Amino acid sequence: MVDVAPPSSRRRLVGQPLLYAISIFASLGVFLFGYDQGVMSGIITGPYFRQFFNSPGPIEIGTMVAVLELGALATSIAAGRVGDIIGRKGTLFVGALVFTIGGAIQTFTTGFYSMIVGRVISGFGVGLLSTIVPIYQSEISPPNHRGALACMEFTGNIVGYASSVWMDYFCSFIDSHLSWRTPLFVQCIIGGILAAGSLAMPESPRWLIDTDQDAAGMRVIVDLHGGDPNDVIAQAEFQEIKEKVMYERELGEGRSYATMWKKYKRRVLLAMSSQAFAQLNGINVISYYAPSVFEEAGWLGRDAVLMTGINAIIYVLSTIPTWYLVDRWGRRFILLSGAVIMGIALAFTGWWMYIDVPETPKAVVFCVIVFNAAFGFRAFNFIVGETTPYLQEVITWRLYPMHGFYCACSFILVYFLYPETKGVPLEEMDAVFGEDVPPEERLDYESERASLVSNRSDRISVRSRSTTKGANPMRGGWELARMGSKPDEDESIDAEVFHDAMEEPTARSSSGGDTANSSAV
Repeated sequence: MVDVAPPSSRRRLVGQPLLYAISIFASLGVFLFGYDQGVMSGIITGPYFRQFFNSPGPIEIGTMVAVLELGALATSIAAGRVGDIIGRKGTLFVGALVFTIGGAIQTFTTGFYSMIVGRVISGFGVGLLSTIVPIYQSEISPPNHRGALACMEFTGNIVGYASSVWMDYFCSFIDSHLSWRTPLFVQCIIGGILAAGSLAMPESPRWLIDTDQDAAGMRVIVDLHGGDPNDVIAQAEFQEIKEKVMYERELGEGRSYATMWKKYKRRVLLAMSSQAFAQLNGINVISYYAPSVFEEAGWLGRDAVLMTGINAIIYVLSTIPTWYLVDRWGRRFILLSGAVIMGIALAFTGWWMYIDVPETPKAVVFCVIVFNAAFGFRAFNFIVGETTPYLQEVITWRLYPMHGFYCACSFILVYFLYPETKGVPLEEMDAVFGEDVPPEERLDYESERASLVSNRSDRISVRSRSTTKGANPMRGGWELARMGSKPDEDESIDAEVFHDAMEEPTARSSSGGDTANSSAV
């Protein structure tokens, strides 16, 4: 039996309360990103902001808004290495601290260039937080809850966006420069709370085990499974992670972008395409510049910010159904249906602006709300953020059908290239993407993949493959742990099969087979 570190305190959360508490608090990281996305949208149209910066043109506005993404780009590239060195919670702390410093510089800015510096520094924090939070989230989540928890994380991002919009609206009634400095200062308070709270969060068990802190890693796994050190599911999960760590060490390939590209090229390209199309589909046109869009449609001043606030509330509400649906309908259906609705909404947005009739302001608000709701139902930043103000002036209504076209492109990409990952554990992602699998094992591999993504994935399915020479240990008999739930009284389980599942890794190890990538970026 694996040694378990003593609990940090007698009164502590365990099981699902701990899991959801961690998820909600960690989501403050993406809350900050969402807040920063929305806070600029409201203040850039305010009279005191425009007066302070001498009526900035579209390029200056675009630069102030989008330069944050350049800082985020730099640290997002480094976040994986930083997370491996100082841990997930350490990276959360550093990211929150850096973001807070950047927010303070923006709040007390003396001009255009100091604002740019503050935005870049905040971007450094955003890059760390927006990269490490999904990794941390996925590493503590059981397979049958991972999709829902990821959707909760995205909801946290949109709640941050909505909070900033309404903060902008209420502060617009302040008759001084505090009308735009106050919303910027609020992000410093939230960043400070996240930095302090991250010190109390448990570390990722996968990182602890990867750094040979087995007892501490087992403690976290035990707590996540209810607090019982003898829990067979917790023990099986620990063994699975440990085997994977040992397997990667035996390969001796190291961890680098070159290795990642060599082994997981398809996965990396799909991840990059999803992020690129998230921007090309037009979300940052709305997130960063919604008040400007509504002003273009006919709403003026504070009314444009108010419409943005109403849109943000519906945006938040649209993300909640996915908590339940993503692990039932799957990722592909939600991505495909969202792309269709978003494309139609953007096309009509451009059309209403083109015909420019008295009904245009209300119609554009409706179309934007539908678009945001579809994106929330779904789940090139710098380029989009930088060029949008300029394109709004140059190509006017044509901007929105252009992004609608990208929605159609994303539909085609998802339909033909994106696999379904519903209910699949992190250690089984190779099985979904068909990577790093010997040719002679592909048939068995596809069979396992089918069972993993079936509607009965919460059932226990154990198949022994210990006779397969050189088999990847993660394809062993630990599916009981992967399903994320103990057998209850309603499920009949063959004791002999269960015993074989628990003994299989030992048999493989002693017979000279491979011994145990929990990559979830």
